[in-house]
Amino acid sequence: MAHRGDPPDGPAENGASGQDDEYGSLVFDESFVRAARLQEFSAQERMGEHARAVRSLHGRSFRNGSRLALALMILIAMAFGTAVFMGLRHPYESPAGRRAEPLRMTVVPLAPRGTVPAGTPAALFASSAAAEYPKGKDGINAPAARGTADFSENQVTAALATAKDYLVASSLDPDVLSGNVVRPVEALLDPDQMEQFDRSVSEPYDDGQHAATGWLVRFDPAKVTPDPEVRVRGTLRYAQTGTDTLEVVSDHTFTYALRPAVSGPRQEGGASLFTVRRELRFRFDREDLRLHRLEVLTSYLQAGPQSCPADTAAALRPLLAGERAASRGPAGTDPYATGRPVAALCGTLEVSSLPSRAPGNPPGPPSPTTARSRP
Repeated sequence: MAHRGDPPDGPAENGASGQDDEYGSLVFDESFVRAARLQEFSAQERMGEHARAVRSLHGRSFRNGSRLALALMILIAMAFGTAVFMGLRHPYESPAGRRAEPLRMTVVPLAPRGTVPAGTPAALFASSAAAEYPKGKDGINAPAARGTADFSENQVTAALATAKDYLVASSLDPDVLSGNVVRPVEALLDPDQMEQFDRSVSEPYDDGQHAATGWLVRFDPAKVTPDPEVRVRGTLRYAQTGTDTLEVVSDHTFTYALRPAVSGPRQEGGASLFTVRRELRFRFDREDLRLHRLEVLTSYLQAGPQSCPADTAAALRPLLAGERAASRGPAGTDPYATGRPVAALCGTLEVSSLPSRAPGNPPGPPSPTTARSRP
């Protein structure tokens, strides 16, 4: 019986057939031949000079494969383009192009009517309006946080915590108060406000935008030494002002006990009180909340006792124990002058309860420390 693939007349005479034929399992049917990528030239075609033995055929499968590859590349390009477009239009991202506004600030010196009382810090606090104020950051308390239309309770809590951190860093940090550092304050600012802040610190000017004292409380370390104890009282409140923004408003009074910066032993009763009222408005977008930072929109500061002509752009200029304010008013403002405007403002210090004498001093005439006794 002839096997499949044997010649029509049966196996070859050499006896190679069936399982003895190693090529017996190969079947070159019509479909196999049509699918071949190479085709042998005919005998006549091979007679030509330098003729190749075979030629390549461009089969249908090759054409179909090219079309499929092209279609796949187009689909991948469309998917990538769609992903990029959706990323740019993501509904939870901050509005494109929104930048932090520059801080607008007002610094108002408050001049006393008479001589600045002297005494020990404890006695001065006890007889002042700040007698019942909490100490330090304990006086900066946030209200109960509740979620708003577009912000969760956790996000509101984060905004209030960041605002408190800014108040502590800019009003209570001993190194900031003494004028030695600004980094604790700068680290909490939105990057868009860094340039204005740096200019305010390096080139302070009373133009409503570049006073260092609009950002923080600080004194000249060559003239004033703040006491570690600071009395504080005030409020924090918050509100949603847009689908992507929260605002926090702070209003606090800080009362400092100051001494002249002198070498050697300090006089026991040579301290005096200095009061600062700060009203700040902060804004937070979602990125600010995530990165624990803020924008300071407005800053309104009143501080005294100071003299009205004092330049308070770089640092506050307290009148210390036994000193009096200059008789003339605030620095002049020329509306016809060109260049940067000067925001010259001043008020009169009216405190609800001032010490009537120098408490804590020994009996007899007080011995106030005046500016002449400082080096």
